[in-house]
Amino acid sequence: MEPDWLAWARQLQAIAQTGLAYAQDPFDRERYQQVRAVAARMMAAPAGLDPIRLEALFAAEEGYATPKVGVRAGAFRDDGAILLVREALDGRWSLPGGWADVNQAPSESIAREIREESGFEVRVRKLAAVYDQERRPPAPLRPFHIYRLFFVCDITGGSARTSIETTETGFFADTEIPADLSLGRTQPEHIARMFAHYRNPDLPTEFD
Repeated sequence: MEPDWLAWARQLQAIAQTGLAYAQDPFDRERYQQVRAVAARMMAAPAGLDPIRLEALFAAEEGYATPKVGVRAGAFRDDGAILLVREALDGRWSLPGGWADVNQAPSESIAREIREESGFEVRVRKLAAVYDQERRPPAPLRPFHIYRLFFVCDITGGSARTSIETTETGFFADTEIPADLSLGRTQPEHIARMFAHYRNPDLPTEFD
């Protein structure tokens, strides 16, 4: 699991953000700003980050604090092979996906991500899983709490292409999954669960 100090710092940041969204008294606002600064220092010190930049990142978040939402997909070809993309940032393979966009339904967000990262069009078949990123280590340390939605999709058209985020696309059978996965984005268990849901559509949606 993630270290306790990271969970505590996230919780303090969320308390400060929500408090600043509703506090009217100037002294209360000052206290919440102090809590936000403490959260930034608590997170920055063990991770070797700049607390000033981290506090600025926290300050940009407004309103009631909630987890951020990411989307990933097991997109399958007719022969049952799964689509993976090679991430430009680390050169490793992952399921296509990214952040959900404002004014898009989750299914629209994942279809867009697949199109942008790989060039393929899909039909979104099923929400297979809703995972809490904090409960799915190993993963890089992140300043915000994340929920990730995993979909099963069918490839319906398009053709392979790369993007500013990806350098390669490929289809793989379950016995051919590359060893060099981008583990902060895709775990071997994620891919295994996508194959399970693809082969057995009656499996219930998994959730934390």
